[in-house]
Amino acid sequence: MTSSARPLLNRRLAEFGTTIFAEMSALAASTGSINLGQGFPDTDGPEEIREAAVRALRDGRGNQYPPGPGVPELRTAVAAHQLRRYGLSYDPDTEVLVTAGATEAIAAALLALVEPGDEVVALEPYYDSYAACIAMAGGRRVPVTLRPHVEEGAAFRLDLDELRAAVTDRTRLLLVNTPHNPTGTVLTREELTAIAELAVERDLLVVTDEVYEHLVFDDAEHVPLATLPGMRERTVTIGSAGKTFSFTGWKVGWIAAAPGLVTAVRSAKQFLTYVASGPFQYAVAEALALPESYFAAFREDMRARREVLAAGLAEAGFGVFRPAGTYFITTDIRPLGETDGFAFCRSLPQRAGVVAIPNAVFYDHRAEGAPFVRFAFCKQPAVLREAAERLKALAG
Repeated sequence: MTSSARPLLNRRLAEFGTTIFAEMSALAASTGSINLGQGFPDTDGPEEIREAAVRALRDGRGNQYPPGPGVPELRTAVAAHQLRRYGLSYDPDTEVLVTAGATEAIAAALLALVEPGDEVVALEPYYDSYAACIAMAGGRRVPVTLRPHVEEGAAFRLDLDELRAAVTDRTRLLLVNTPHNPTGTVLTREELTAIAELAVERDLLVVTDEVYEHLVFDDAEHVPLATLPGMRERTVTIGSAGKTFSFTGWKVGWIAAAPGLVTAVRSAKQFLTYVASGPFQYAVAEALALPESYFAAFREDMRARREVLAAGLAEAGFGVFRPAGTYFITTDIRPLGETDGFAFCRSLPQRAGVVAIPNAVFYDHRAEGAPFVRFAFCKQPAVLREAAERLKALAG
């Protein structure tokens, strides 16, 4: 025990305690509830990709430290994926970096590119690691809030005037996430064009988290920011195998960016994990080369699961914001006579045997997110139907 009066946790991280995901997952385990809080599938991805990892292990590929930038096979596969799908040409040797999941990619990018005192504009609500990584870099986060628009099917939309007003002479970087977690919004080409024009006009860097790029539904379109005029040289694009191939425990992510940006991010990344997930990198290289039929079937399967849970939530009395992407549904608890998402989620396991996440944890402006609750639908349909049945108790 230290005798110093100084807190043990440094002041940059003082506002961050145990994550809400750990709290709610522990609550799910202790109550035997269905966990629709944390976003991980309850079944593994393609068997041939799992076997590719086993084959790499047995062949001794990746069992020792892989190369710092990532194994050449995976870097080549990432570059081929970006070219095939989006027409973006990246040199696998100088413009692709493999990371320990997208979370490390976010951390390394912000630690590398943000100086103490720099402002980082992020779309609120945001994935909780964004705030922590900005804090660790010594930056100041500036949230721009996405708000539901009833006239647009209740989708959460970006106010472009608010975004422009948030940028100052101290702004270093825009942190963008599309498809967006937790709201399920997919930013439109018009919105992204405006973001690109702002970045070019104000000479800003952009870190864009596109881990749900393959989970876009209905008529929505995923537009990588790096494809827009002036953005190729100022954008760090983040991707992830976990969300696309349902192997979240493998922790394989990557960035694609211009050589100077990759060099900067690698300078920070090498002092985080240095390297990780050696055998899994070889398997993910094979996964990225799967035919389009895999990606289409994966997307359709998740769309069907979305429909199961959305219908069940609506029947239980929630206000449902139908997501255009990701595998999360944001709901409004006010039709149930509730206003406090934290209290609602902490009582939900006892009331209905289901766990969800209060969206307010993803906001700086907590009042903006207070009545919203997020459910994950990346679970087996039978599990989602059972959860829907349990939630009907709330309507009664």
